[in-house]
Amino acid sequence: MRRAYSVETVRAAEAALMKRVPEGALMQRAAAGLAAACGDLLRRTGRVYGSRVLLLVGSGDNGGDALYAGARLARRGAAVRALLLSPDRAHAGGLAAFLAAGGQVAEGEDGLGPLDLVVDGITGIGGRGGLREDAVALLRAVTRDRDRTPVIAVDLPSGVEADSGEVHGEAVRADATVTFGTYKPGHLIDPAAEHAGALRLVDIGLGPELPEPPDLEALQYADVAALLPVPGGESDKYSRGVVGVVAGSERYPGAAVLAVAGALRGGAGAVRYVGPGADAVIARFPEALVHAGPPSKAGRVQAWVVGPGLGDGRWSEEAVADVLGADVPVLVDADGLRLLDAETVRTRTAATVLTPHAGEAAALLGVAREEVEAGRLAAVRELAARYRATVLLKGSTTLVAEARDTPVRVNPTGTAWLATAGSGDVLSGLTGSLLAAGLAPRDAASVGAYLHGLAARHGSGGAPVSAQDVADSIPAAWRDVRAE
Repeated sequence: MRRAYSVETVRAAEAALMKRVPEGALMQRAAAGLAAACGDLLRRTGRVYGSRVLLLVGSGDNGGDALYAGARLARRGAAVRALLLSPDRAHAGGLAAFLAAGGQVAEGEDGLGPLDLVVDGITGIGGRGGLREDAVALLRAVTRDRDRTPVIAVDLPSGVEADSGEVHGEAVRADATVTFGTYKPGHLIDPAAEHAGALRLVDIGLGPELPEPPDLEALQYADVAALLPVPGGESDKYSRGVVGVVAGSERYPGAAVLAVAGALRGGAGAVRYVGPGADAVIARFPEALVHAGPPSKAGRVQAWVVGPGLGDGRWSEEAVADVLGADVPVLVDADGLRLLDAETVRTRTAATVLTPHAGEAAALLGVAREEVEAGRLAAVRELAARYRATVLLKGSTTLVAEARDTPVRVNPTGTAWLATAGSGDVLSGLTGSLLAAGLAPRDAASVGAYLHGLAARHGSGGAPVSAQDVADSIPAAWRDVRAE
């Protein structure tokens, strides 16, 4: 599991560790890991010896890491130059080591010539509010006409917010980021994560000093495999989970089919469908159990999914209210989010999972969509607290948060191929099947998002993918997780 901590927590852990190790040991560990990563990147297109490396060096420890790493590269035969943004505030020890190893300080951005690598050591995790004007001008000058020159960031791309993943103003776009000790939220949450490129974590011995729980966590294959509900020899449809689906309308009958598809492909023992799309559902899935409604009269279920393609009108409003009155877990998506009563959600005794995209989240919070997209972490936490629910915020980074104080989960399998009509309906059915199987709400939402992303990758094969392709590929994603 990838775990991420706030800057304040990381700083406290570093301070505790520095009391037990020789002075400068942490910076040397970080510099060694950074230099190794730079060497690996350089060898992909050539070699370290004779390569041309430029360090963008800010003040403080981030610049020191870059300078010490530059010294190591210079000793391996690389031609390393450093552009100092604040020469009088450059890390003294790092600069001395850099010069002693044969590194050179560049007088300006003119005359730099071809470069094989740019190392971003401007601000790192201590930066706030985007890059300053002088740093922006320098960055533009260095990267102009050098689109193919890789950029590697030290700890975090300069200009992004480490704690929130927000980007205010211009920021470095790195091909790779080398971080130290632990991941930070900005490594995992867009839009900052888009700037980070490939991530490489360098162990500097910080682990024992980091508290429980982390601020964020991202499940990996083994974590998901441990959570997957696998039937045994004595299982029946109820022990596997029966999920009820209230979805679709005359205008959007496909939403019913896709939500049911997600539930069945997700391993539900049975699906009870309620809504006007019964004919379309039965035509595609004859094993589905259909009912005219209301949902409370449809028969026994262990979880409900309500909202995809439901549309407006009295029947839809009554169906959402009826489902929210059930004493089983309920997932609310799409039109159901517009029709729910907030106080009803807050006072439910059974679990509620809300699955909005950014626009729906903005409507629930009463803010602009752009505010949600710029501050996804704050938005998902606020939604979970305000509605006392588990919230799965869909988007370029899918986040899962609870009302109680548990780490926000970040889904690492998202792909742009999921930006297609109906894929959210599939996710709702899939997650509902996991709720019905007995997974805790946060686990069901996290595993659902994980499998959903893997299924999209399977279904696309690098080509355009439909929501039905995603649904049909869920079993393959499931097999991948269990086989890993």
